Parts: sequence; structure tokens; C-alpha cells
Amino acid sequence: MTMPSISVITPSFNQGVFIGRTLASVAQQSHPPLEHLVFDGGSTDATLAILRQSGPPVRWLSRPDGGQADAVNQGLRIAQGDLIGWINSDDVYYPEAFARVARLFADNPELDVVYGDADHIDRNDESFEAYPTACWDRDLLLHVCFICQPALFFRRRVLERVGLLQADLRYCMDYNYWLRLAAAGCRFAYLPEKLAGSRLYPTNKTLADRPAVHHEIAAMLKVTTGSVPLRWVVAYANNAAASRWDRQRQPCRFRGCFVRILVRSQWQWNHGPGLGSWLHLVRARRRQRRLSAVLATASP
Repeated sequence: MTMPSISVITPSFNQGVFIGRTLASVAQQSHPPLEHLVFDGGSTDATLAILRQSGPPVRWLSRPDGGQADAVNQGLRIAQGDLIGWINSDDVYYPEAFARVARLFADNPELDVVYGDADHIDRNDESFEAYPTACWDRDLLLHVCFICQPALFFRRRVLERVGLLQADLRYCMDYNYWLRLAAAGCRFAYLPEKLAGSRLYPTNKTLADRPAVHHEIAAMLKVTTGSVPLRWVVAYANNAAASRWDRQRQPCRFRGCFVRILVRSQWQWNHGPGLGSWLHLVRARRRQRRLSAVLATASP
């Protein structure tokens, strides 16, 4: 059995504290990558010193870019591997991740995308919670981003159908890409094994400005699908209200602010209460419970 080759793309900017661990997690794979392409946005910390010490298969370039999505797109344009993985410069792959993914692709040539389980890890690489992954369900994906970005790999051939990342997105370019892959008819498979650690810490981009994250997700979904599932509207309202009022010390003001933002946002994005969105989510959740029960029964 011929194992497919893997190209790894890493966007980077001032992550000198972590990027060495990212590089090591790639280099230590038992199924080594064909290439590890690092596109750095002009870091001024220890990043360049670490990159200069790296050898093949790492290839890197440091210069100002248009942000994370632009950096990833630079890698997508030149990647030569059969499969592509994208890992940020503060995340890590777990041992044997590439071998497991490559084997599943080799055994199933019809597959376009494979994703697995992952952990949220802290600054010291310690896992503190599992990423909330789910079995593949296109309907559920509209309501919940259940795919952890570094735990997903796709065949290079899908670039011809889907193209590059949407470069103007700052927070949800990965979620947008998963939705586009699904809309293009790409075949997904869930691998119930932990493949990566996604780092979360207070100054992490995702945690530092949660209202902006959820606002971008909602706006992206409005453009992509024509409406915003109510779950995302509620998430935005909750985070926007929390950023204005301490829900513990001022619960009444928090609740009032939450309701005002929720109503205004729902009318802005969906022009109505959107109860059908809840029904789709409930049905998708029921499907997930049934799939989880089947997997649990099939496990040795």
C-alpha cells in the first residue's frame, strides 16, 4: 500500500515561544511530511532564530503579509503533497497523527477530507479539555464548528474545486473553508483518534476578543448561507453582553443587555425569530446521539 505524501502549512507571526514545539511535532512524525512550509509575517521575536536552525523538510519565508489566511494561501499555492495539513505556529500534532490519517486516505481513495479528535492545551502543552468534535454531519456543521482546524487534512485535489481560503476573514477562515468544502460535495470522514492539540490561553486571538469572533462568524454565515442559525446569534449576544457587563456582579444589566443584542441581531441577520433554525439543530443533535451510540457499540 502506497502511503500518500503530506504537505504541512504553518502561518506564523511572533510565536517564538511556541513555534519550536510546532516544528518538533511535525518533525517527529513516524510518517514524515514531504515538506513543512512556514510563512511568517515578519516576526520580531525569537521566531526567525528558531526557523534558521531548522532543516529539511522545513522551508520558510518571512515578510509582511495580509494576515493568517493570506499566509496559509501562500502555502496552498505551492504545496506538492497528496494531502495538506494546516497547523498554526502555537499548536502541535500528536505522535502518529500523520500515519493514521495517511492510512485512512490510502484505504479510501474516494475520501477528500479526514478530521479527528483534538485537545485544548495550555501554554505548557497540558491538555485541559477535549475539543468538542462530532461525527460528520453537514447540517450540524452549520450550527456548531465541531472540527478542530489542526486535526483536519484534505487532498490537494480539492483546491481545484474549492480554491483558497477567504483572505479577508480574520477569525473564522477555517470554519468558512469547512463549509465551502461541504457545499462543494467533498467527502468527509471522521477518525475517532486524537490528532492534535489546539492551544488556548488568555492572549490567544480566539479568546482575546470573543464578540468579534462571533460577529465575524455570523456575518460569514449570512453571506455564505443567506441566514444565521439562531445558535450563533445567541452566542454573539451572550459574548457581546458579557464584554459590557459582569454577569456575576450585575446579572440584571447583563440579562437586559443580552436580550437587546439578541433581538437586534436576530432581526438584522434573519429578519425574524428563526425558530426553524432551532428545529434543524435539534434534529442534527439527535442524529449525533444516534451516531455516537453506534460508535460506542462498535468500539472494542
